[in-house]
Amino acid sequence: MRLLVLVLVAATLALAPFAVPWLRFVFIVALAAGFAALGVAILLRAGLISIGHALFYAVGAYVVAFMMRDLGVRDLALLIAASVVLSGVAGAIVGAFMVRYRAIFFAMLNLAVSMVVFSLLSKLYGLTGGSDGLRVATPTLFGSALDRGTFNTTFLYVVLGLFVVAGVLVDLYLRSPMGEALTAVHTNEVRLEYLGVSVWGVLLAAYVVSAMLAGLGGALAGIAIGHVVPEMAYWTESGHFVLVAVLGGIGGVAGPFIGSVFLEILRTFASGYAAESWNLVVGVALLLVIFFLPEGLYGLGARLFGRGGRK
Repeated sequence: MRLLVLVLVAATLALAPFAVPWLRFVFIVALAAGFAALGVAILLRAGLISIGHALFYAVGAYVVAFMMRDLGVRDLALLIAASVVLSGVAGAIVGAFMVRYRAIFFAMLNLAVSMVVFSLLSKLYGLTGGSDGLRVATPTLFGSALDRGTFNTTFLYVVLGLFVVAGVLVDLYLRSPMGEALTAVHTNEVRLEYLGVSVWGVLLAAYVVSAMLAGLGGALAGIAIGHVVPEMAYWTESGHFVLVAVLGGIGGVAGPFIGSVFLEILRTFASGYAAESWNLVVGVALLLVIFFLPEGLYGLGARLFGRGGRK
């Protein structure tokens, strides 16, 4: 069932640009944010809200920029792999300290660390380009250099492939004992410790996985946009990921991606047809979803599918 949802979402996003070509870039950006939102959703299963995961989103993006500028690496696979690995390392370092805290302390400490990194990225002009950021050139794909238009067309399908693979792997992780323990941490972590399960280890593993997903999203966003800036680590970006995770729903791995695509399309149309009040349009739509769909868009689809199955 969950694998079927992933495939259906991927197929829809793959076919839609044939009818509306400009959706290609919108989908890539939305899916990039969806990876980071999926990482946030994993922590939400344990009752932890991170308002600082834009830190790892920025790490993934800047790894791509640094590797291109300083090491001359242009291969897409190497850039993505390095971003995921180094984001995971950063997640292990930061997470070893963060997972000792709960509730508002966890949220605010993540926020504080991300804002420190944002300040450093903004001030270190010689290294990061400061507030101007760094340019990201068009990578090579399987050793072939493509023009930007052809690359963007192919890149969507690469991102969709990563979406399916990451979705399957995360679903397997959530169904594993480590993943199932996340809900137990939220319910009664003391009892979990009595059973001999290390809550610290469970949460650290979840934090590293979430950081790797956020780093993957940042790398994809940097490559798609062709430019990385310190604002990718700003707290509003972290809030955006939390909003997307809640909007899409954490009942399934496809939820954050559905929420991200919905929000990006809504924002695109609102800014195009209601340029003076697009924030109002987006805000009202989000309020309606949050009030009337507490389980998110994924939960709505699950309920409709369930009813159809029973009928």
